[in-house]
Amino acid sequence: MNQLDVPIKVGDGPPVVVLHGFAMRPATYGGLVELLAESCRVYVPDLFAVLGRWSYPKVLDAFIATLDHLGLAQVTLLGHSFGGGIELGFASRFPDRVVEVVFSDSLAASREWQLAAEVLHHPVRLLRLATPKAAAAFAQTCIEHPRQLVDAAWWGFTSGRVNDSEAIARAGLPAHVLWANRDSILSRSDGLTFAQELNATFTVASGADGASFDHDWMFQQPREFVDHLDELGLKALSS
Repeated sequence: MNQLDVPIKVGDGPPVVVLHGFAMRPATYGGLVELLAESCRVYVPDLFAVLGRWSYPKVLDAFIATLDHLGLAQVTLLGHSFGGGIELGFASRFPDRVVEVVFSDSLAASREWQLAAEVLHHPVRLLRLATPKAAAAFAQTCIEHPRQLVDAAWWGFTSGRVNDSEAIARAGLPAHVLWANRDSILSRSDGLTFAQELNATFTVASGADGASFDHDWMFQQPREFVDHLDELGLKALSS
């Protein structure tokens, strides 16, 4: 069974797996990893470094094989945007292997063509998202894995995952949805609907005095992101 490359494996403590956003790279989340590693053993697999065509079943199987190879019987999952789709699929199928799930501004909340509509009708929102860190990661991933990105984007635009959300709710998994107060890509109503399906907490995150956070706050404001995890009482951080 093929496995995912895991370029980041740092820290000691309960295992936490970070699943990166669309066209992002594990290294993009370096600031977040550094903070989490003070309390946890942190793993960040590369979701696009696969041989041949990218497909959801293929990557999900590779993710399962990767956790098996690493000897991780139970993990806490933190999924950002697109990475939330992989998180959702794994947790719904193997709830006994998951301690807790956190979705940050996640693509798992999209319904059929809703995200595609956002991209087509509001392209300026994508330009606003392109911080230097995000733009650099996107460019590098496009160069190294162009075909995989196209395949993954098509899956993200056309897949519906309501059944997976409901499976997590039925399993009673501790679940949380964090949403930037000024997400310029996905609507807050998507996030709230997703949280309700998961029977999850829903938190709209902002900085001091209501400062704006955007879609990429998970790696742009890592200190504030970890502070929100602390406020949620994330088990991995309090063990």
